Amino acid sequence: MARIALMAAVVVVACLASGLVSEVAAKKWTVGNNKFWNPNVNYTVWAQDKHFYFDDWLYFVYERNQYNVIEVNETNYISCNSDNPIANWSRGSGRDVVHLNVTKHYYLISGYGGGCYAGMKLSVLVEKPPLPPAPAPTKNNARRAMTVSPFAPQFVIPVAAFAAIGLMWDNVEVAYALAFVGGKSIVEEQQV
Repeated sequence: MARIALMAAVVVVACLASGLVSEVAAKKWTVGNNKFWNPNVNYTVWAQDKHFYFDDWLYFVYERNQYNVIEVNETNYISCNSDNPIANWSRGSGRDVVHLNVTKHYYLISGYGGGCYAGMKLSVLVEKPPLPPAPAPTKNNARRAMTVSPFAPQFVIPVAAFAAIGLMWDNVEVAYALAFVGGKSIVEEQQV
């Protein structure tokens, strides 16, 4: 019985703990959704309703021989200048990822084939993940722990009474068993 109570307590504590832990998981964003990284797609509109958080990933899918993904500063982003990139995220497969591991503005363009001039440019602001929601305010827990519910006597007294009756019943059974040995009472055995 004690084992079952202990297991139940562990399950309850685990459920409560898992409910308290709420974190934002990193997300993989496919740039452009099903239009991917291609000319004549408005990536500003694609990104406008999204929140990019630290440790998210941008996944670029494009024709590897025609386009690329490079990171530039804001000035070069505006003018589509790919001469001095901060980073070249292209790995040659046309399936490239940018790990958003710094909270900053990322300015990404395609430096090949005039892609940037055809709209292949993306600016994202990477933010820290939101904090988990604060627990609801509670009353003073120290006072609450020391106070007794006004309903406690309604439950404690009957439980105590049943426990006492149970103990007395066990004692009656033991006394009865001691009084009769082998179908004869102890008094009859002493007389024989």
